[in-house]
Amino acid sequence: MHIQFWGAAREVTGSMHLVDTGRGQLLLDCGLYQGHRRHAFERNRDLPFDASGIDAVVLSHAHLDHAGNLPSLVRGGFRGKVWTTHATADLCRHMLMDSAHIHVSDVEYVNRRRKRQGRRLFEPLYTPEHVEATLECFRTVDYYETFEPMRGVKARLDDAGHILGSASVVLDLADGSRERRLVFSGDIGRRGLPILRDPHRPEGADVVIMESTYGDRMHEEASRAKAVLAECAAYVEEHRGMLIIPAFALGRTQEVVYRFNQMWEDGEVPRLPIWVDSPLATNVTEVFRDHPECWDAEMLRTLEADSDGDPLGFATLTYTRDAAESKALNDRPGPGVIIAASGMCEAGRVLHHLKNHATQPGSMVLFVGYQAEHTLGRRIRDGMNPVRIYGEEVTIEAKILRADAYSAHADRGELLSWADSVRDQGSVERWFLVHGEPDAQQALADGLAKRSAAAVEVPERGETFAL
Repeated sequence: MHIQFWGAAREVTGSMHLVDTGRGQLLLDCGLYQGHRRHAFERNRDLPFDASGIDAVVLSHAHLDHAGNLPSLVRGGFRGKVWTTHATADLCRHMLMDSAHIHVSDVEYVNRRRKRQGRRLFEPLYTPEHVEATLECFRTVDYYETFEPMRGVKARLDDAGHILGSASVVLDLADGSRERRLVFSGDIGRRGLPILRDPHRPEGADVVIMESTYGDRMHEEASRAKAVLAECAAYVEEHRGMLIIPAFALGRTQEVVYRFNQMWEDGEVPRLPIWVDSPLATNVTEVFRDHPECWDAEMLRTLEADSDGDPLGFATLTYTRDAAESKALNDRPGPGVIIAASGMCEAGRVLHHLKNHATQPGSMVLFVGYQAEHTLGRRIRDGMNPVRIYGEEVTIEAKILRADAYSAHADRGELLSWADSVRDQGSVERWFLVHGEPDAQQALADGLAKRSAAAVEVPERGETFAL
């Protein structure tokens, strides 16, 4: 038995880990690599293995850097089953279809210019038809239910507390008379966040594949999340500006809305108009409402006490779907709040709002999520000015703020605590750190080495290890 790391190896995105049991091949996640556009397109299109040779996929959650390249796998000949939780499957219907429409739209835009130049036209990475074929491969299970994705493998999905439906994957692999347990952490959530339960810690393992996104830093206390929003709302009310919040449609948008609702109910913030300007986020929020089995006790209590009976909706909140409604926000005077995708400002409606409102003194941009290297969000967050938006040089005049309290990823202390729990309940022989930038991975590797006698590996892309 061996494992080969084909994504999120010494980088954050593109989660994809291939387990060869000797009887067949199982893929853990099949995510999109996100980086420089040309390189990302080529890497996502050209899978490093024969897709038809993969027997099964076990999917940790619905974020595109974990699930977003499944249609390429199916396009390449995969005919097995994709195993995941009920909520993740429902989310993937919206996430993958939205991704397909973006790929098609982007290629159509590029091809118009290439056609005028007499150059070869591109094909999209995948289309809505490929997504439909992918969704037919999904099979869903409950948390903590044992299932067999392929011969010789028993699996279980434990609640990872990261986003709705997210899971850590527990694999019991049969090797002759011997059985070995491999745990893939997926993305580990934080304790004490609203809406979702705290992450469950698997009971021991022989081998652990572990995320390391924030292996080198500690977050603000989660209790700061409401306070930061209140400060921002007060600022834009005083300065008659717009608060622009670039937010991932899945997870972060719902948490920000939930926090605003709490403060609105308690009279802690002015009743500013708030728009969630993302059709995808609107669809995803409906999926949240459909899966109360994933909610924590706080969310259930809030549902009972909420005056509107909806913690993800309130009187001053508008979800927009129509493009005309979105365009109207560009000319709308402040104060107000616009929550829009994409979370890293690489595409989507947030670009228009940055161009129209973040160029105005008195406005504010609040980053509530991770900003990867080489993204527009990272450049704005780091103070680069001017920046290019839709090919134009734009000077940012808005106040820039970041709020790590909103991270859905465990920080260094929480990662080490999760690892301690897994180690204390088993006999971990080897750790593999994935899903992190090199500095974060090395810091976490050093921390693990001081607490565990097991070997700690930081694999390169394509590197293979015997289990």
